[in-house]
Amino acid sequence: MERAARAEFIGAKGDFGAAKTVLFGAGADSTTSYRPGTRFAPAAIRAESYGIETYSPYQDRDLEDAAFFDSGDLEFPFGSPAKQLDLIEERTAQILDAGKIPFMIGGEHLVTLGAVRAAAARFPDLRIIHFDAHADLRDDYLGEKLSHASVLRRCHDILGDGRIWQFGIRSGTREEFAFMKAGRVTTQPFSCSDAKNLSFPEGTPVYLTIDMDVLDPADFPGTGTPEAGGLRYDELRSAVTGILSRFNVVALDNVELSPPLDPGGRSTALACKFIREELLALPSGRQI
Repeated sequence: MERAARAEFIGAKGDFGAAKTVLFGAGADSTTSYRPGTRFAPAAIRAESYGIETYSPYQDRDLEDAAFFDSGDLEFPFGSPAKQLDLIEERTAQILDAGKIPFMIGGEHLVTLGAVRAAAARFPDLRIIHFDAHADLRDDYLGEKLSHASVLRRCHDILGDGRIWQFGIRSGTREEFAFMKAGRVTTQPFSCSDAKNLSFPEGTPVYLTIDMDVLDPADFPGTGTPEAGGLRYDELRSAVTGILSRFNVVALDNVELSPPLDPGGRSTALACKFIREELLALPSGRQI
């Protein structure tokens, strides 16, 4: 795989073969239902990453020592969510086939479905851990099955009952909450305190998806559908780095930053710092 032709995330190395984790951008915005702009997130995150240090005092690790590669952004045909998902699935499968961890930067949350398709094809016993303000469990949104509002329902179609864990959910329809209460997925609304108690058999493959609107709008205003009452940065950072350190995360994503809605760039700066912490908690950034 060739080196990214545009700006790379700070600390990225130019050697795909030596990398353990591979970043790629999926700047899709086709089904955004309220305020658009997520298509600009991957480029904004790369550009603004140079405003943070490569060193993490939280983990005493440095991106300069990490083995990750930035493969650049996918080029999407405008207005074709199905084709966009195919391209994401293809890129994710290429990275997995090379024995590496795909790390996708969205884009609206629908992009997760393409990556989950590839991961589930390679790992039939895949689990999903999902942080979000919204349940994303609608069967459709205004008649459309492929939507950022239904992405976890489409993932459930692939995996079935009992294989999705959700944290921070504080918004959804009556039907979505009934779906949760029926035990089809495991949900901790409003909080992520139970994330530290998650337990899977050793080696269980996990897909981690983080919609950044799980954070409170006071910390992260730059998103299309802000929801009051969210997590704080350190709460989310601690939960996610714990998951990455404890479990066999085979693929992951960060989605739903919308740079045009980001006053002063503070949401983008937070996203950059958060991605740094994730990269350093993965095998690419720590001794294993």
